[in-house]
Amino acid sequence: MKIILLDVDGTLVDYEGRLPDSAVRAVRSARKAGHRVYICTGRSRAEVYPNLWEIGLDGMIGGNGSYVEDHGHVVMHQLITPEQCRRAVEWLQARDLDFYLESNNGLFGSPRFADRGNRAVEEYARRGGKEPMTVREVFPTMTFEGPFFRDDVNKISFVLSRYQDYLDAAEAFPDLEAGTWGGKGETALFGDLGVKGITKANAVQHLLDYLGADRADTVAFGDAKVDIPMLEFCQVGVAMGSGGAEIKAMADYVTGDVERDGLYQGFAHLGLLGPEDEREALREPER
Repeated sequence: MKIILLDVDGTLVDYEGRLPDSAVRAVRSARKAGHRVYICTGRSRAEVYPNLWEIGLDGMIGGNGSYVEDHGHVVMHQLITPEQCRRAVEWLQARDLDFYLESNNGLFGSPRFADRGNRAVEEYARRGGKEPMTVREVFPTMTFEGPFFRDDVNKISFVLSRYQDYLDAAEAFPDLEAGTWGGKGETALFGDLGVKGITKANAVQHLLDYLGADRADTVAFGDAKVDIPMLEFCQVGVAMGSGGAEIKAMADYVTGDVERDGLYQGFAHLGLLGPEDEREALREPER
């Protein structure tokens, strides 16, 4: 049995959130073959919509490692403190930076995020070769009113007006983990602030301890810099074809883009599919 960890955006779904049929087939076939499949994502649980759970996942790691769940059981959950949340929100408001709070109970955008976040969201989609999207399309369940001083926040994402905003946030909040994200190409569009010392790799170890499983049986798929610790930690690390140069350079294997059946190809290459799908994959021409 293998423990398979899948990043979501750019790995399981494309940058418009579309889930390829081939990815669904790969996950279901692997689970039928006796493997366990977990998503390992920067998203909080509130951003994992029903279409992903309907695949039949065994659980999830969320918030870039702050939350671990197995079959509905919460294995680990670390939150930023209410005081950290208050300080971060006040700092962002003072700098006129729009943001959203990521909680397992929902997504809470600053009042102008629905409008002022559109440019960053459009660029995020464009980099993936997709049609422009709005904040409300990308985050359909997000609300745009407070309270913003909360005690249930996994992390806070904010629109960068310039890269210096991220550098200033990292300096202002040494007690939080500062990062950036921006989709394909990895040029920063958003900054984020989360629990200090949290990584996807750290969360995978929590999951393995809970399952009594071995690191030697882990396989990870990802496409971005934030996924590199997870790929380094796991026995086998697979980079998606649309991934950045850094993750491709360190990966054990590079598969195709998610929208070109890359996840299915990767599962087939590593022998993770059930027998029927393995035979079908052998018959399929290379893409």
